Amino acid sequence: MHRHAFITKCAAYLQAGVSVMIVDVVTERSGNLHAELIEELAPTVTIDLNEDDALYAVAYRSQPAHQVAVWPERLAIGQPLSTLPLWLSDIVAVPVDLDGCYLAACKALRIRVPAGGY
Repeated sequence: MHRHAFITKCAAYLQAGVSVMIVDVVTERSGNLHAELIEELAPTVTIDLNEDDALYAVAYRSQPAHQVAVWPERLAIGQPLSTLPLWLSDIVAVPVDLDGCYLAACKALRIRVPAGGY
């Protein structure tokens, strides 16, 4: 139920022209948020990121004619996280350094990150 509510909210944001980013690093999963969002939106684009066991981050941007542009990145345990675009308008995107954000959050929360990786 919570997954469906999350997907519905993401779809509503995209339909309203608001960009969305999903970072799914759950290793014991019961589904794929990206696949569920694509199914909810039913775009005409096929995305190669529907494996249930894949860790990933995806940025989404609404486009005219109810299309959605998608920037998928596979993630791997022990590897740095990706940088993805967060679209603020049709022509302005801010790069979001997910790895830098993660490390800053760990530092702020005093969570020790092992040297040389995660």
